[in-house]
Amino acid sequence: MSDQQLAVVILAAGTGTRMKSATPKVLHELAGVPLLGHVAATARALGPGTVLAVVRHERDRVAAYLGEAAPEIVVVDQDATPGTGRAVAQAIEALDAAGDAPFAGDVLVLSGDVPLLDAETLAEFVAGHRESGRAASILTSEPGDPTGYGRIVRAADGSVDRIVEQKDATDAERAIGEVNSGVYVFGAAALRDRLAHLTLDNAQGEQYLTDVIGLLREAGSEVSALPTAPWKVAGINDRAQLAEAAAQLNALIVRGWQLHGVSIQDPATTWIDLDVVLEPDATILPNTQLRGATVVAVGAVVGPDTTLVDTEVGAGATVKRTDATLAVIGANALVGPFAYLRPGTVLEADGKIGTFVETKNATIRRGAKVPHLSYVGDTNVGEHTNLGAGAITANYDDIAKHRTEIGAHVHTGSHNVFVAPVRIGDGAKTGAGAVIRKDVPPGALAMSVAPQRNIEGWVQLHRAGTESAAAADAAAAQGESSER
Repeated sequence: MSDQQLAVVILAAGTGTRMKSATPKVLHELAGVPLLGHVAATARALGPGTVLAVVRHERDRVAAYLGEAAPEIVVVDQDATPGTGRAVAQAIEALDAAGDAPFAGDVLVLSGDVPLLDAETLAEFVAGHRESGRAASILTSEPGDPTGYGRIVRAADGSVDRIVEQKDATDAERAIGEVNSGVYVFGAAALRDRLAHLTLDNAQGEQYLTDVIGLLREAGSEVSALPTAPWKVAGINDRAQLAEAAAQLNALIVRGWQLHGVSIQDPATTWIDLDVVLEPDATILPNTQLRGATVVAVGAVVGPDTTLVDTEVGAGATVKRTDATLAVIGANALVGPFAYLRPGTVLEADGKIGTFVETKNATIRRGAKVPHLSYVGDTNVGEHTNLGAGAITANYDDIAKHRTEIGAHVHTGSHNVFVAPVRIGDGAKTGAGAVIRKDVPPGALAMSVAPQRNIEGWVQLHRAGTESAAAADAAAAQGESSER
């Protein structure tokens, strides 16, 4: 249900200079989803009447992402005045302009670089704020190291008095362990009034949203604070913090799938993106990465040492030491070890892609096998066909890609090259070393046969003095001796 009395403002205008990246900070990914995507999903889960995102740095890239991932979010451009206070003021202006009257509900302010905060915690936070009847509420935490965070300064009675930023804090204030998470709920009327009184008179020359708390207290309003776990409100400012958040989120994802009935042998070396789907009784072995929209069905075994991206694995399949992207692996199929499945690979039920095999844009039908040392690209392989070791589909003539069609119940010899476009009929056979340039009729045997020619004494003549020549002479002498 939609809560029309709740508006969410996501702050996503910062430059993120400590990331040292050409990518905007809020678009760096965590479990396959940009930081901003995590926050946007959490905001939507609360069912607010409106969600607004304030952008500035790399505005077009951030807005383009939101337009694709969350088109219902209203994008608000922050002007040249710096600071979170100014960002929220402009969001309120846009919120008011969208209605017939100024918004009169509650405004939840989130940071676009705080991705692990869950909707359940925020729902409790908003509900507590409403029950308290206070002008504002702050989500706080007590991290082991509070450096860089705004400190929560409390009055003698324990109520929140103000927030002081690190650069503006005294030594005594820096010693405070309770810090501001950057997550707030405000009554819209009180927020709107106090935002108008913000100045740039501080160490950073910005309009601090945190100053609204002090201004509310000066006006006689009460402010509440709700502590929460530090990891939930951890902000991402550099690559080290991004990695820490990734590990925290991955641990939660892995545990969730374990409780869902998935066997994950080594959580420390198993990485699972947020959009991955695993069915009960699937088994994930160590050093495995499941990324994108990968799906692993019931009873399948994936790993060890495997990376799957946007890949479907059927029930009971086994995928070992394999790299696959945009591939489909059927039920009870076998893949690997050391297989490389490129986009467009479809391996149907009971099929096999074996050791040191690369496939691309290929369909390998039910029960068909490509056991080892092969490249199969732009190819259809029929049911129960077996490609011998070293099979290569020569599918590219330097101008265009061509397809190879191999029928059902075909057996090919070792070290075959199929020069596309070419068709091998059902039930056909090919000899070892064959280069297939013409279509092979069903049931035919195709061979590339040339008479073998032995040139006696070639090594002794052209490689005289070598160990090979000496060995040949010795063997010849031994043969002459045995004849006598």
